[in-house]
Amino acid sequence: MSPVAITLLVIVIVLAIIIAVLYFLGKKAQKKQAEQQELLDANKQTVSMLIIDKKRMKLKDAGLPQMVIDQTPKMMRGSKLPIIKAKVGPQIVSLICDEKIFDSVPVKKEVKAVVSGIYVLDVKGLHGKTEAAPEKKKGFFKRLVATAQEKAGAKPVK
Repeated sequence: MSPVAITLLVIVIVLAIIIAVLYFLGKKAQKKQAEQQELLDANKQTVSMLIIDKKRMKLKDAGLPQMVIDQTPKMMRGSKLPIIKAKVGPQIVSLICDEKIFDSVPVKKEVKAVVSGIYVLDVKGLHGKTEAAPEKKKGFFKRLVATAQEKAGAKPVK
């Protein structure tokens, strides 16, 4: 065999091994995530709360209990999480919000929230109208394309 063929064969074998390892790690992570979701669903309860503030902040700066910070993996402690500061009954507490609903959570409004421990799973408005999330600003390139199409007389791209 030529050296090129041997090199290509080794590369193909290494790639096949990497793909197999990633496949099994992905299956394992998927099972773990499904178990965690079952636990969250089993422990969820509906609570009425007044949302005071919402931010993305580091775990150690969020004002969460020390036990929660100790239980999180070291790599996650530096990452920013969606945190909601809310008044639940007479207490003001910091809660971790689900990433999917963080943008739709109204600030300074009373809401009914589905909570599992310190994790907010879902939010529904209670009083007044819920404001739509403000539109995101267009990037530089999208603005350039939009102005070019406008000058050319074409329909704007959404």
